[in-house]
Amino acid sequence: MNSPQKIERPAKNLLADLGLVYASAIWGSTFIMVKSSLAALDPVALVAYRFLFAALLMGVYLAWRRKPLFSNFIPGLVLGIVLLFLYIPQTIGLKYTTAANSGFITGLFVAFVPPLSILIPKEKPRLAQWIAVSVSLVGLWLVTGGVKAVNIGDLITLAAAFTYTLHIMLTDRYAQGMEDNQQFVFQQFLVVGVFSLLAAVLLDLPLTIPDLNSAGVILFLGLFPTLSAYLIQIKAQAISSPLKVALIFALEPVFAAIFAWTLGGETFHPLNALGGLLIFAAVIISTVRSPAGKNQPAGQA
Repeated sequence: MNSPQKIERPAKNLLADLGLVYASAIWGSTFIMVKSSLAALDPVALVAYRFLFAALLMGVYLAWRRKPLFSNFIPGLVLGIVLLFLYIPQTIGLKYTTAANSGFITGLFVAFVPPLSILIPKEKPRLAQWIAVSVSLVGLWLVTGGVKAVNIGDLITLAAAFTYTLHIMLTDRYAQGMEDNQQFVFQQFLVVGVFSLLAAVLLDLPLTIPDLNSAGVILFLGLFPTLSAYLIQIKAQAISSPLKVALIFALEPVFAAIFAWTLGGETFHPLNALGGLLIFAAVIISTVRSPAGKNQPAGQA
């Protein structure tokens, strides 16, 4: 007869896997949602409202738990600024490219891991990572249609993918030994929200929320992909193996394309899909290590 502990562990593993799939699907769904909302909302204002709402919810929760909000603030400030330079370019890029391209190109963060590993020394880039770079670049070529078809939105999104890699690597450095990850999350959300709002004001960008639909998009983005998915990720990573986390997170660009081609009504092109599959494969290849190595998740948007 199985003991309660043996039954409980598979159940926890299953819930963790479902939580990670949920996070990947929610993150993937935001590409087409943000794309459609940019007809009415300014990209910088959208980022500001999205993160301020998430920070408000997290701040209220931490205050209710009587936890300090701003202790050990420097890492949160640094990572918040990096996160700012991820979400603003990504959101602006969506104004000029398709949601499917944005989702796939964002998945190219894996391509920047080896060169950034040299600049931020921790370990030497592995052969699998260099192979992943080559595969992902071929995928990018197919997704964008080559040099002649590349538009400004694709290039801006590619810059966001680079910043995404930087955020993952700095998070790995700062989060070592950190006692309260929730406080860490709140600080980053607050920095992104406040700095985005200041940028919008200084640049005299429109801050109006024109209708209830736009307000609903902001609330959804703040509550689900920004707050709940990130918190679920932290919880699930304490249970799932790093390699499994990486493989599930690799589904994000796939979900983005599926939502774009179905609910978004964007045109399906076989070569674009092949490019997306190559990027998906590159993310998986990047997680391969020797048996003696230590697996590490590819990370998340």
